[in-house]
Amino acid sequence: MPLLRLFLKPGIDKQNTEYGAEGGWIDGDYIRFRYGLPEKLGGWIEFDENSPYFVGATSEVFTWNSLSGAPYMALGTNRKLYVFYGALWYDITPIRLTTAAGDVTFAAVNGSPVITVTDTAHGAITGDFVTFSGVAAGGLGGAITQAILQSEFEITQVVNANSYTITAPVNANSSDSGNGGAAVVGQYQINVGAAVNYEDFGWGTGTWGLSTWGTPRPPSAALSLFSRVWQFDAFGQLLIAQLVDGSVYEWDPTSGGTTRATVISGAPTKSKYALVSTPDRHLVCFGTETVIGTPSTQDPMFVRFSNQEDRNQFVETATNTAGGQRLTDGSRIVTATRSRGQILIWTDTSLHGQQYVGPPYTFGFQQLGANCGCIGPHAAIDVNGVAYWMSTEAFYVFDGTPKKLACTVQDYVFKDLNFVQGNAVSAGVNAQFNEVTWWYASADSTYINRFVTYNYLENVWSVGSMARTAWADIGTFRKPLATDYDPDSTASTLTTIYGLTAGRSQLYSQEDGFDANGEPIESYITSGYFDLGDGDNMMFMSRFIPDFKNQLGDLTVRLRLRAYPQASAVPSSLDPYTVTPTTQKIDTRARGRQISLKIESTEANTNWRYGTMRVDIKPDGLR
Repeated sequence: MPLLRLFLKPGIDKQNTEYGAEGGWIDGDYIRFRYGLPEKLGGWIEFDENSPYFVGATSEVFTWNSLSGAPYMALGTNRKLYVFYGALWYDITPIRLTTAAGDVTFAAVNGSPVITVTDTAHGAITGDFVTFSGVAAGGLGGAITQAILQSEFEITQVVNANSYTITAPVNANSSDSGNGGAAVVGQYQINVGAAVNYEDFGWGTGTWGLSTWGTPRPPSAALSLFSRVWQFDAFGQLLIAQLVDGSVYEWDPTSGGTTRATVISGAPTKSKYALVSTPDRHLVCFGTETVIGTPSTQDPMFVRFSNQEDRNQFVETATNTAGGQRLTDGSRIVTATRSRGQILIWTDTSLHGQQYVGPPYTFGFQQLGANCGCIGPHAAIDVNGVAYWMSTEAFYVFDGTPKKLACTVQDYVFKDLNFVQGNAVSAGVNAQFNEVTWWYASADSTYINRFVTYNYLENVWSVGSMARTAWADIGTFRKPLATDYDPDSTASTLTTIYGLTAGRSQLYSQEDGFDANGEPIESYITSGYFDLGDGDNMMFMSRFIPDFKNQLGDLTVRLRLRAYPQASAVPSSLDPYTVTPTTQKIDTRARGRQISLKIESTEANTNWRYGTMRVDIKPDGLR
């Protein structure tokens, strides 16, 4: 028989059975589809040799340029806020409180590194960061020196409202009997947030002082605690940093890296999201306060916008363009993004549009869709005026009308999605390959561990296990940037922090090389089963002619055989087959009613793109 051209439809199809997906692909990892053909994903390396490990789980990476064109990057974690410029990283985490001189005193115990800090009404929680200055020259008089105390510490335990403990790098000795002197000043960074979501009730939940120690809380004390999420934008060259369900901060590049981000004066103090509208340049806060400066008045469905070109004026008057509007259909605003001619706003159940209409109303609002809410603050993204987002049960697109995307991996994603961690879902655009990707946590994971990608030009889907918590596309920097998170990492960070607990993020340049930061990428793709005719005959494959483009290194090809759709698959007798860049043909001895193809690469510095494989198949008997 003549050679059979094995043409397979692009995209991963997990909606069908393995036999029902005949003529297509059913599984893969670290692959993408381009021009209808699968290929290995690009690799990644550390952003640069000076990139530190970052404290906490990163929720967003944002790049922008100053007015002079200098490149900047902001990176926000559940515990810190960082900025990069001039080839250096800086910690610009906002300061919550600076004490008066003498408000802070220390007490050490001989033989222990634990130091008790007394500071009335400190407002700190366990895991917060504090830096001390003004310590007496002798420190505490012994091993706990001035240099040690005038450092940054992670608060180990909050004892009560007026004291907490920190951990020194050395044990105190009997000479450590002082209190640090009368000029000690404590500088507290904003309270840290959680790296993951919590949704539970029982022991320890509810407000402080509810019930008694050691007793479970009633269902009325049920708690839904969202992970800490940052959201960034630029107001000219100023960085706008919204702490979701917190304050909105700004950082001026001209102030330098030693200057920390500060609260925007006059802005709401508790909002869920913030954006700068264009081209009219209003700072818009979503899910914000009805009474500015009063967090208890936060209305999760209220939108408030500043005066035009004035980020500090949110109070509406007869002579400015500030104002507000409450949305309906939903219980909370989840996210927003700029799109063509309007800002799109998602609640947990609906989609709304905010359009600039000018005085006297400034903005007009209209509901664009129902039953199409967004799962998390970073789960929606706009590509050239078309918005894509992930809800709790499907993927959606808005191109003038909201509608569900036909998805060939929908059951695979949503039947194995950890909905409690929906707040951490992160979407990113890779414009070079026409892709929108969502990273999410599977049902058996607390942290992001999977991705699903949609090629919006070719209308195909792929899935995989690359874990990324934040993504920034090519723009200010020449490669896409992304972060991952290791909750167990104790690697050294940008600056020395005593008592620092585990949990680090790393930043990578994506689509850079062929490896995973120096380690091999285990990439594979598996086809559905194919047969002769309607599957009445057994078949015998005697050889195949490989066809790969841009191949580097060796590939492995495996054939899975079975006689019936429900039968167990077995490998061919000569499996596996090694394909080198110069392999012309592979002889096989594969017999079955149905055959599936698997292509994989596991070595470092490998690359490949599938072409059009040809196989020598003829009808055969059972023996």
